[in-house]
Amino acid sequence: MSLNGRIALITGATSGIGKATALALAREGASVILLGRRGERLEEVGQEVKKRYNASWIALPVDVRELQAVKTAIKGLPEYWQKIDILINNAGLAAGLSKIHEGDVEDWEKMIDTNIKGLLYVTRTVVPGMVERGRGDVVNIGSIAGHEVYPGGNVYCATKHAVDALTKGLRIDLVDTPIRVSSVDPGLVETEFSIVRFKGDIERAKNVYKGLKPLTGEDIADTIVFIVSRPPHVQIADVIIFPTAQASSMVVHREE
Repeated sequence: MSLNGRIALITGATSGIGKATALALAREGASVILLGRRGERLEEVGQEVKKRYNASWIALPVDVRELQAVKTAIKGLPEYWQKIDILINNAGLAAGLSKIHEGDVEDWEKMIDTNIKGLLYVTRTVVPGMVERGRGDVVNIGSIAGHEVYPGGNVYCATKHAVDALTKGLRIDLVDTPIRVSSVDPGLVETEFSIVRFKGDIERAKNVYKGLKPLTGEDIADTIVFIVSRPPHVQIADVIIFPTAQASSMVVHREE
């Protein structure tokens, strides 16, 4: 189904999967609301959306961890942009890779506040309008970490398990509506994810993807476009997507 005339809100739209998804949805005819913390980066993405696809866009420089800011920004959108019918809950991060008894509590709070509470804040603000209008897609970006737990991943994995549970719960809550709820759970995707996790240590981040061809943000974006363009009676509940050289969170084949 065409995405012409649809309005999509993408969180974490400044880079990686979020940026790629904004461009992919714009390519298919959607107008895009770009939400993220870095205003200058949002403007750059918006200009690229306009230049490449002549699509309409608007930037919301907001931190999803701040409930009142989220509510004010979304409810303050111009009338045309109020009718959001695609929500991509992409904002999320990992911080650190420590054992729980050696962990940094500030890292824990950052992950919990972004990955769980931020997703809830945006969903609670947007979904009532979808229900009222009788149409909409919610796509939560989870992770293989929402299905498995790996060494040092404890709190991050817990947040992504929560995303999986919230996605399933929301699907149950909306089963008597036309709203579709999906999750896309990637394995290794080369974005800024590992740079953030390792707090700017670029060499350590590169080693995560060394010796294999990881997924790209565009690979995930194409999957999202497929999900939201299905006929109204088709709901893609969950997609786990790996690079070919990955079989689970810890089983990866690397070329020497």
